[in-house]
Amino acid sequence: MSDILIQNADVITLDENGTVLRAVDVAISGEHILALDDIPEDFAPDEVIDGTDHVVMPGFFNAHTHSPMTFVRGWAEDLPLDRWFNERIWVAESALTVEDVRWGAYLAAAEMIRSGTIAFADHYFFMDEVGAVVQESGLRANLAWCVFGLDSEIGEGLQGSIDFLQRWQNAANGRIKTVLGPHAPYTCPPDFLARVADRARDLGVGLHIHLAESHEQMESSLSGHGVTPVRLLEELGLFSQPTIAAHCIHVTDEDLDILSENQVTAVQCPNCHMKLGMGVTPVPKMLERGINVALGTDGVASNDALDMLSEARLASLMQKNHTGDPTVLPGDTVLRLATQNGARAMGFPDSGVVAPGRAADLLVIDTRRPWWRPRHDLVANLLYAAKATDISDVIVAGRLLMRSGELTTLDEERILIEAEKRALHMLGQDLQTVREYRT
Repeated sequence: MSDILIQNADVITLDENGTVLRAVDVAISGEHILALDDIPEDFAPDEVIDGTDHVVMPGFFNAHTHSPMTFVRGWAEDLPLDRWFNERIWVAESALTVEDVRWGAYLAAAEMIRSGTIAFADHYFFMDEVGAVVQESGLRANLAWCVFGLDSEIGEGLQGSIDFLQRWQNAANGRIKTVLGPHAPYTCPPDFLARVADRARDLGVGLHIHLAESHEQMESSLSGHGVTPVRLLEELGLFSQPTIAAHCIHVTDEDLDILSENQVTAVQCPNCHMKLGMGVTPVPKMLERGINVALGTDGVASNDALDMLSEARLASLMQKNHTGDPTVLPGDTVLRLATQNGARAMGFPDSGVVAPGRAADLLVIDTRRPWWRPRHDLVANLLYAAKATDISDVIVAGRLLMRSGELTTLDEERILIEAEKRALHMLGQDLQTVREYRT
């Protein structure tokens, strides 16, 4: 970690007034932003970044993903949700090993840094491997070991996930937070979910769960339990602790009131929702009720990328099209969903705003591209025209994880080779066969 000075940059602060500054300096000392424009005369940076024709903004928080699932990128295409699970994903995961998870997480970390994600909420198996990758990469993360309460657990069940939680809570100098991760109300028995809720209260930790993903899940809950999935989780006590609820698509007005009253974070994953034909999370209604809405990519099996800038763009366009109202999610609203709302949900409230005293979790974006001109509105340029490849530098907790387009904490070349080799082996293929097929 070193003191950093970014000179002459435009800044999208995402502060409460939506302030956008032009041609200012940003000073970083340790893990925090020291000053914005009014730089102390005695500040002696170790690193100086020329911010001319660049934009500085808060880094992205991916509030729902399964990072090791990079190994099934392109493996389960153009299928409805039930067949996607049963015929491809769960078949692939039946051969999952600890090493697969490690290299899948490495590949995800490299992709996330390159595309400006500085923190992610992960929900998967063999999570000690993911924790180690987070520690090495310099990213932030909120990690949950996924559990089902069934005999077919990958791991040691609820107690094993608690042991993981306690091993990694506040690890990596506080960059890692841990929560409990029951899979979903349609896969976990109700008595198991109630037990998870009890343990979360005892431990004083939050939860991360899938919720209300499909019409079929809604109908099954109504017929099997007499209540919606959202009401079921409330009755079982899941919402007594801070909860990240992924998807929240098929919900009633009463469900939205429950989410609001219990301060549940709802995570929209626009690309995944469209690709699997799942429906649309009612984000405008949620925001009207004061629900904390964040954005996620889900895993690449249902998205194919971990690009949060793309998710922010799709989140805006999806809601405008679905509601027929082009004024929905105006200005920098959707960028706040992709940054500070996710930061709040994941346990990093100091992130998400460029201001003195806030966490130095920043992106530096090169605007010397045709799609950035003219610069009438930097927020609009960023949201609707920019590309993730425009990001030149990524800073997390005051540390450069990418400098001038080069990763500084990970061996990207080795990751590309090892991750593909492990993925192909897991799926019963080999690299030579794939090369011959391609030629």
